[in-house]
Amino acid sequence: MSDNEVKTLLIVEDDLGLQSQLRWHFDQYEVVIAEDREAAIEELRRHEPEVVLQDLGLPPDDEGVEEGFKALDEILRLAPYTKVIVVTGNHDYENAVRAVSLGAYDFYEKPVNTDVLDLIVQRAFQMYDLERQNRTLAAQTRSPLDGIIASSQNMLDICRTVEKIAPTQVTCLVLGESGTGKEVFARAIHNLSTVSDGRFVAINCAAVPENLMESELFGYEKGAFTGAAKRTLGKVEVANNGTLFLDEIGDMPLALQAKLLRFLQERVIERVGGREEIAVDVRVVCATNKDLSAMVQEGTFREDLYYRISEMVIEIPPLREREADKVLLARHLVAKFNTELKKKIKGLSADAALAVDNYNWPGNIRELENKVKRAVIMTDGNKISAADLGLSPGESGTLNLRQVRQEAEVKAINNALGTANGNVSAAAKLLGITRPTLYDLCKKYEIDMGADGA
Repeated sequence: MSDNEVKTLLIVEDDLGLQSQLRWHFDQYEVVIAEDREAAIEELRRHEPEVVLQDLGLPPDDEGVEEGFKALDEILRLAPYTKVIVVTGNHDYENAVRAVSLGAYDFYEKPVNTDVLDLIVQRAFQMYDLERQNRTLAAQTRSPLDGIIASSQNMLDICRTVEKIAPTQVTCLVLGESGTGKEVFARAIHNLSTVSDGRFVAINCAAVPENLMESELFGYEKGAFTGAAKRTLGKVEVANNGTLFLDEIGDMPLALQAKLLRFLQERVIERVGGREEIAVDVRVVCATNKDLSAMVQEGTFREDLYYRISEMVIEIPPLREREADKVLLARHLVAKFNTELKKKIKGLSADAALAVDNYNWPGNIRELENKVKRAVIMTDGNKISAADLGLSPGESGTLNLRQVRQEAEVKAINNALGTANGNVSAAAKLLGITRPTLYDLCKKYEIDMGADGA
């Protein structure tokens, strides 16, 4: 955050007079006011303030501070990096210490002395900036799995698989739809391998004309064909003591597949127009968005080559199946393009996050990257909206936990009743609950249990 960028201070206070005084006093910040816990959480989501100044005595808990502690807990859970300064009653040390132990940055006692409060708030902003810079530096430190953003269980399992197989010499086949990040995983395998100091050389088998593919892959000698004015190394030789990434291998011509198979078996090549066998030590990673096993059945891909390149198979799921990763990836891309394009976008608005989470993403991560980059360039606000992304807010669903839980329960109950042919006892056993509990849930959600109530 630059020095001339306006910082946001959220003040959670139900006293109208004190609200006015604090808003006037902290006019160097973008001040946002909330009177109660519900409004505080709403403004926290909308503005993502760096610092929160929160009165512990919030309504409707007029005589105690439990409502204030609930607000503190929610704020820290939703925005763990935000600095919360709690304001307590005079000599209320016990609750002040309790708030700090729960994660509050600091505390201040009423009556308000604005000069002292100034220092505490300034220090909180400075600490937030310092920690943000440290997080940025840590994120910029390259790791072997650099570029892989994942929190969903299936992706974490794939990352663990990459870590296990990378140090070995097995030939890997990375499968996945176009735009899922197959090359990112190929690079991760290289970075964790024993040849990580060598080069990572990629060739797209679908992008090279068939008549040039062999010379592109294995190189050629001077005079091998018209225009071959000098000896030229192919991608395989260039990748010696490193990793060769064969992208879209499903598009490799059948005639060349036999020569690739020989190289994989013997680890020697012959340049086009040459007779010398050249030994090459290279790690091979292949990728495709095609169904190679079906191509083997059709006769368009060699069966022996298929088994040679698929010693270990990694299947990358499409983005639509990575529920926990969509918004995480979008936020990462906003930060990335902020740096590249010298922008200061704060992040995604609530409607944008919901739209990202519920859109199907047929173009996978490549489509997400394109939409976010365009939004970072074109947005006029400090946050990206669903409209900036070219997504309709109507495509968004809900992040309300109660509603999500209800929809999941209804779906599970209907599935269990269907599997059990309407038998309540069997359905309850499948769900791991008692029969009376299932009756209560069906009544609650108005689920038709069918004629069979046994």
